[in-house]
Amino acid sequence: MAPSADRLGYWGRPTSTLDWCEENYVVSFYIAEFWNTVSNLIMILPPIYGAIRTYKDGLEFRYVYSFLGLAAVGIGSWCFHMTLQYEMQLLDELPMIYSTCVFVYCLYECFKQQNTLGVFPIMLLFIFSVSVSVVYLQWKEPVFHQVMYGALVACLVMRSIFIVTWVYPWLKPVCYISLSVFLLGFLLWNIDNLACDSLRSTRQRLPPVVGAVTQFHAWWHILTGLGSYLHILFSLQIRSTFLKHRPNVKFLCGVWPMLHIEAQKTS
Repeated sequence: MAPSADRLGYWGRPTSTLDWCEENYVVSFYIAEFWNTVSNLIMILPPIYGAIRTYKDGLEFRYVYSFLGLAAVGIGSWCFHMTLQYEMQLLDELPMIYSTCVFVYCLYECFKQQNTLGVFPIMLLFIFSVSVSVVYLQWKEPVFHQVMYGALVACLVMRSIFIVTWVYPWLKPVCYISLSVFLLGFLLWNIDNLACDSLRSTRQRLPPVVGAVTQFHAWWHILTGLGSYLHILFSLQIRSTFLKHRPNVKFLCGVWPMLHIEAQKTS
């Protein structure tokens, strides 16, 4: 937990179990952590567009849910950092578990027949999600949530590496780019936690716009949002390749990657 700030704003004194390194109510009276809040846009707008595109392409709903799950995390994180209220913290942290469970299901069930449901993995992930939620609501220890989330991410990493090593080695670039971007965000998240005093003193000597670059928790949102988005594209490309569709990577406005799936199948 970051050093407490004396400044209070619209949402009053924080009730969350975490208060990050960004100084509270410096940029706006109505937003507790301005940069940590607006940086969530990358986890909201592109995934919503991705969900719409996936639905229009007629793909399985599990991938629509993946995009919407990532958007739900972004919305919850926006509310949490804007208010620093405990209820909004739960709106951020619990969807992280739920959406990652959807990612795990998609990646571990990617080699099944189209529109089939794996009842056992669904039940297993459902029990895991409920158990984590119940324990976390009773034992308000952020480290517990972080460890459970990390365990799910580890499952994704191991499965991804297996697939690009033994099944579809030509997908290594998108797999490793996604993983590297996510790990870079995790590194900055740790620096933000461990070197908060130094970062705050540095910001006081810099112009506000330049100092915003040192908001490493905001960079965590940007990089993990991008890494998670690329992971969904990676998972979707695996699935569409297995189903003998023709996935094509296109770039929206020449910058943002999208996966377009042609309706016809290869011979």
